[in-house]
Amino acid sequence: MTTSHILHLRPTLAFRLGHLPVVGRSTSKYFATLTKKQKEHLADGPDLADFIQDPNLAKFPPNIVKKKGERLRLPRWLKTEIPLGKSYTNIKSQLRNLELHTVCEEAKCPNIGECWGGEKGTATATIMVLGDTCTRGCRFCSVKTARYPPPPDPEEPTKTAKAIASWNLDYIVMTSVDRDDLPDGGAAHFAKTVQQVKKEKPSILVECLTPDFRGDLQAVEVVARSGLDVYAHNVETVQEFQWLVRDPRANYNQSLSVLEHAKKCSPNLVTKTSIMLGFGETDDQILKTMKDLRDIDVDCLTLGQYMQPTKRHIRVQEYVHPDKFKYWQEVGDKLGFAYTASGPLVRSSYKAGEFFLKNLVKKKTESA
Repeated sequence: MTTSHILHLRPTLAFRLGHLPVVGRSTSKYFATLTKKQKEHLADGPDLADFIQDPNLAKFPPNIVKKKGERLRLPRWLKTEIPLGKSYTNIKSQLRNLELHTVCEEAKCPNIGECWGGEKGTATATIMVLGDTCTRGCRFCSVKTARYPPPPDPEEPTKTAKAIASWNLDYIVMTSVDRDDLPDGGAAHFAKTVQQVKKEKPSILVECLTPDFRGDLQAVEVVARSGLDVYAHNVETVQEFQWLVRDPRANYNQSLSVLEHAKKCSPNLVTKTSIMLGFGETDDQILKTMKDLRDIDVDCLTLGQYMQPTKRHIRVQEYVHPDKFKYWQEVGDKLGFAYTASGPLVRSSYKAGEFFLKNLVKKKTESA
């Protein structure tokens, strides 16, 4: 499409393209020649980059900030490859055969191919127990919801343990949906799954990414004493954005109490949490959150970019540049976290086996 075509589209478009003069008002003739995609761009309010393929326009500023009335486009550093590989195919096939669920699929994680197809012995799948339907409706999450989900499968702990043992992994992450419909929030089911996994393969490292159990610390203790190696619970965002991002039944202080109590129950337990960036939080708010986590002796922290899963979820306000994520990793190290993973595509369980195991080996080597 030439510039002359653009100028004939409609008066308002000329204004959006930098107050270019309108040289014609016969819009219908030219609008009919546009592709469906071009018409969608017009409806959203395009800029010149939509029509002119100039390599200089591909340069992004340090941070890409949302402006009023526009939807941010995905930066090049957040684009991932289509998942492929034998490990990926094998894990997916066994999950379907055993009727198991993963948060990797349910939450539409962009790293699924990289995690499931990881290095031998460190490929990581995050198994989701207690079903695939959550009782909460957080505005960032694409897992399906219902007030009364189906009851948990009593055979799920055994099925999960057998599947994990057959994958020849060194590290597994287990998480769950929120089950506010269950008296203990599903804590006993969670603990039984951990115990079955350890029974099938005692050498495997198990990380549990748990819900907050409505602040029920007795339920937290049930999971913390189940034999797991890493207790993870996500605060998700800074304190100031909790009301906007999470379900009203979740809150910042409740999440901190979960992490603090897990450590009290088992002082040698590794505790871990995650923060998403991109909701509009400030540097001071991020730093305060990191300090709050260190104050309760959280060991591991991951920071990643929030990515809107569907149009009905909360919009991204800012795409944080990779260099800024690197800065937050350095801050985490200085604050005393044993392990900080920070990057645009980092998720709570992103390549957890590779990250955790390599970090563990490094620390053992340094202390030897």
